[in-house]
Amino acid sequence: MTDKILVISRGSGFMVDALDNNFKKVGLSTEFAEPMVKSIEDGRQDCDIVLLVADDYVFNSAEALVYIKDITADDDIPLCVIGYDQEIAEIKKYIPEERIHRVFKRPFDAKYIADELMSVAEIASDKRLGKRILLVDDDPTFLKMLQGWLSDKYRITAVKSGMQAITYIANHTPDLILLDYDMPITPGPQVMEMIRSEFSSEEIPIIFLTGKSDRESIMRVMKLKPQGYLLKTMSRDDIVNAIDKYFVSHKWDYLN
Repeated sequence: MTDKILVISRGSGFMVDALDNNFKKVGLSTEFAEPMVKSIEDGRQDCDIVLLVADDYVFNSAEALVYIKDITADDDIPLCVIGYDQEIAEIKKYIPEERIHRVFKRPFDAKYIADELMSVAEIASDKRLGKRILLVDDDPTFLKMLQGWLSDKYRITAVKSGMQAITYIANHTPDLILLDYDMPITPGPQVMEMIRSEFSSEEIPIIFLTGKSDRESIMRVMKLKPQGYLLKTMSRDDIVNAIDKYFVSHKWDYLN
């Protein structure tokens, strides 16, 4: 899988284009974002490195800098920075120095940075546990909680609807989907049917999330032949252990 760099800069330009071209030469893919929270949030999914290309916008971007600090810390993503001394000093007011993996001073050599970030990506890949889980649930509170429980061990992408899940799967292949059974508009069984109908996604394991624990409800879930199910009332340890166990054995034995 190609490592992806999220490049945060104010617009494109000669320097950003030079970086992009050199990243492609070493086999890195790029996603671009403006230095605004919404733009960064939209581009951050599945990124392996964040590269902040600073200019004078950093003196008026406190909210974005704090957000960058939070997402790189939460997801343990290496953060690299390009800038002049004053810009780097401003960034460090909001992002602790220990959170910044590499600093490249302007003027810079795009080829050198591409080679260095390729090495950073290789190290990050070695640290990464590798399993990618797609969480699909319309309850933002439960979604955030489950993401927090699993993000220490797995690479997590969280979406709030079945159609968002289908859009994501069109370009990505997670190792496991945790799918809410009872969602409005496009419920879990319909989402599962759409996933199973496509050759590129039919083999992705699906484990249903359900809040109903009565036997009739559970049997209705299991008739759809997912890889398993999780009760939303289960404890953190039980949920994490069940997923760990599934990845080891590729069998689901919670019903036992």
